[in-house]
Amino acid sequence: MLKKSVVASAIAAAALVPLSQAQAADYNVDTEGQHAFVQFKINHLGMSYILGSFEEFDGQLSYDEDDADASAVEFEVQVNSLNSNHAERDRHILSSDFLNASEYPTASFVSTSFESTGDNEGVVTGDLTLHGETQEIEMPVTLIGQGEDPWGNYRAGFEGSTMLNLGDYGIDLSDFPEPMHELELYVTFEGIRQ
Repeated sequence: MLKKSVVASAIAAAALVPLSQAQAADYNVDTEGQHAFVQFKINHLGMSYILGSFEEFDGQLSYDEDDADASAVEFEVQVNSLNSNHAERDRHILSSDFLNASEYPTASFVSTSFESTGDNEGVVTGDLTLHGETQEIEMPVTLIGQGEDPWGNYRAGFEGSTMLNLGDYGIDLSDFPEPMHELELYVTFEGIRQ
């Protein structure tokens, strides 16, 4: 398990999709090469959408083809790395009105199970901690592809998304239109086999 424990990154849990390998393998999420993204989409006043991302995060996963239930993934996101391409809005989202990043500087995801739903597809279940609250979430995930890269590494790429009700995490949006109460979390990444 990681000494650091991702928001939908929740997210690296997509790596629990079965891989055609004969033995367990550990993967590090390729954040150094910028081949990983933790992004979000939220309605703005019922009129449009705000898109953004968390730019600092880390994750690892372990997959055992012979015993998928024993596979594990952990992900940790630095909440202050939020970027919605508007500095004033970012400060407001990070304030005590919403994410309260000074008190809750990290969000994390820890997987608890995986269920295959088809070729290279499945649903990962785990605990997402955000804003000091932990809730169980399910995220449909897909294996995009896998193989050796030009530098001699073995990579596997995944994506997954899920909807989060922000009220479940103690974020009060009662003064805002109902469409703003949910957030879509999207994660895509390449893992490098260790």
